[in-house]
Amino acid sequence: KEEFQAVEKKLVEEKAAHAKTKVLLAKEEEKLQFALGEVEVLSKQLEKEKLAFEKAVKSKVLQESSKKDQLITKCNEIESHIIKQEDILNGKENEIKELQQVISQQKQIFRNHMSDFRIQKQQESYMAQVLDQKHKKASGTRQARSHQHPREK
Repeated sequence: KEEFQAVEKKLVEEKAAHAKTKVLLAKEEEKLQFALGEVEVLSKQLEKEKLAFEKAVKSKVLQESSKKDQLITKCNEIESHIIKQEDILNGKENEIKELQQVISQQKQIFRNHMSDFRIQKQQESYMAQVLDQKHKKASGTRQARSHQHPREK
């Protein structure tokens, strides 16, 4: 009987210990569930923040990419404009060279005309002198003849 009572007492103690452990287990499970709930809430918040960050980064990347494309387009337009301006400038420079050649040719033609004009003037002057001398000679001979004619008569 004593043995039975000892076993019974031991059983009661083990039941009490088991009940105590069960209560502790329930408390720990509650803590675990609370912690798991917090982890889930924090995970969802982290996922939202991660998505928001990725969205912001993508938006910024797209914005910067768009800016870059606009700058490249603007650079290409400016480069094209510069090339057109250089072509126009080269055309004008060629036109100036051609006009300088024309002016140079006109100067040479003018010099040639002036030279021809001087030669013509000299020739005319020479011819006028020769004619004048012949005329004087001829009138001097006529006067001499007219003076001789009356004497002869």
